[in-house]
Amino acid sequence: GGQRPAPAAPPGRPQGERLQLLLHRSREAKNCAYCPYSRFPVGAALLTAGGEIFSGCNVENACYSLGVCAERTAIQKAISEGHTSFRAMAIASDMGDHFIAPCGACRQVMREFGTDWDIYLTKADGTYIVKTLEELLPLSFGPEHLKK
Repeated sequence: GGQRPAPAAPPGRPQGERLQLLLHRSREAKNCAYCPYSRFPVGAALLTAGGEIFSGCNVENACYSLGVCAERTAIQKAISEGHTSFRAMAIASDMGDHFIAPCGACRQVMREFGTDWDIYLTKADGTYIVKTLEELLPLSFGPEHLKK
């Protein structure tokens, strides 16, 4: 028997150059991070259903609780430009030993826009793993629960 074709990626999962661009934009955004207190820069790049990419970085504040994460910055930029349907997000940091993962607050904000999109968790060397939002936030609460 011949070789079987590789399984198709789920619909909407970025491929090839588009994925590389998403990962690159997350690293670029990290370089803009304003993090004088934590010194922990994070960048995120969000791919909309229409193929546009919105990036964001963490922005800290002397009043610590007013800081905002990279993931929420990217989402808020996209929302403010009229986008509410997302396909994927890549997150970048300088951590070498662990894949960067979104905090709980960011997971809940992401969840507002569905559970079936992909989050690319990267290391500083560019390697990544992919998780769906459902995997990152199981048994979640979302907008549909308020419509009952």
